[in-house]
Amino acid sequence: MTPPVGQLYDVAGRRLFLHRSGSGGPSVVFLPGASAVGLDYLNIHDRVAEFTMSVLYDRGGTGWSDRMPLPRTASETATELRDLLRAAGVPAPYVLVAHSLGAAHARRFAQLFPGEVAGLLLVESFYEDWDVHMPEHLHLERTRQPEPGRLQLWFISRLARGFYRRILAGWPAELRDLLVERHVSPEWWRIGVHERSNLPQLRDELRDGGPLPDVPLIALTALGEDPGLKLFMSKKSRRDLNDGKRRLYDALAGSVPRGEHRTLDDARHSTVHTDRPDAVVQAIRDLLDRAAK
Repeated sequence: MTPPVGQLYDVAGRRLFLHRSGSGGPSVVFLPGASAVGLDYLNIHDRVAEFTMSVLYDRGGTGWSDRMPLPRTASETATELRDLLRAAGVPAPYVLVAHSLGAAHARRFAQLFPGEVAGLLLVESFYEDWDVHMPEHLHLERTRQPEPGRLQLWFISRLARGFYRRILAGWPAELRDLLVERHVSPEWWRIGVHERSNLPQLRDELRDGGPLPDVPLIALTALGEDPGLKLFMSKKSRRDLNDGKRRLYDALAGSVPRGEHRTLDDARHSTVHTDRPDAVVQAIRDLLDRAAK
C-alpha cells in the first residue's frame, strides 16, 4: 500500500510507514493505540512540528506498514521502532508520546534503550498494574475482545463511519476520506482486535523488563465516557473504571522520580487527542522543557 504522505522504509525486509515534519530536537515520536494509526494524530503532529521534529509511524502489521502476524511482543515492536528511526535518520533522544496500547511499546523501548529517551507522555496508557487497581470484573483476562463475526463487522462499519468522520473532520479532505474508509474496513478492525489480544503477556513482559530511565514522565487520563462504554457497561462499572484509572495512573506517575499525573474530565479514551489537543500539546511542551534542564 502506498501511503498518502510520508514514505516506506525497509526494516529487516519489511516496509514500515513513517511521516516526519519540523526540525530540531528532541524528536517527538507518536505511538498509536490499537485500532489507530499514525495519521490519526496528524492534528497534534502538525502543531508539534512548529517547534521540533515530529514523527508519525505505523507498527508492522498495521496501517500502511507491511502486514505480519499479530499480536507481537513489546520487545519486538520497540526494537522495530528503533531500527525504523535509524533507517529514517531521526536522531535520538526521543520524547515518546504513546496512546493506550502504544504505551506498552513506548515503555518497553525505554526499558531497552534508556539512553535514547528524553521523556514519556503516556496518554490513557496500558500499564501492567491494571489488575492491581481495577475491580475484578475489569481485569485483563476478563476483557479480551473476541474476533468479530461478519454481522458484527457490518454493524461496526455502519456505526463507526460517522464517528470517524466527526473526529477527523479537521484533516485534509482526501486524507480524511481515505482514513475513514480504512478504519471501517473489516481488515483494519481485525488488525485492532489481534494487536490487543495478548495484554496479559504484555503485562508480564513489562513487569520483568526492568526499571524505566529517570526521565520526565506525564500520565494523561481521560475521564469522559466513550460512547461505546454505555452500550456494554453499567453506570456503576463505568464509575468503577474511572476510580480505578485515577489510582492506576497515580501509581504510574509515582513509579518514577519525575512523574506527574494529569486528568481531563472533558476527554475520552479513544479521542483524547481530538477532544483536548491543547492539553496534549502542552504536555509535550512541558516534557521538552523539563528534558532540557
